[in-house]
Amino acid sequence: MILAKRVRLRPTKEQETQLWKSVGTARWAYNWALAKQEESYKNKGKFISDGLLRKELTGLKQIDEFSWLYEVSNN
Repeated sequence: MILAKRVRLRPTKEQETQLWKSVGTARWAYNWALAKQEESYKNKGKFISDGLLRKELTGLKQIDEFSWLYEVSNN
């Protein structure tokens, strides 16, 4: 009975760079959403819905300061 398979990725330099960008962007988005939720709960006693957070994050991409968010896939 096989319980697991071990896989090793060997990305090229370009792929590795893109993977690290994706990981960094995901970490930033998670921390941004967490901070927004904590702030909302502290001020209003309620959490922000997932849809509203997604819309706000999409709006942030339009600002030049956060244009780097377009460098990675949104998936």
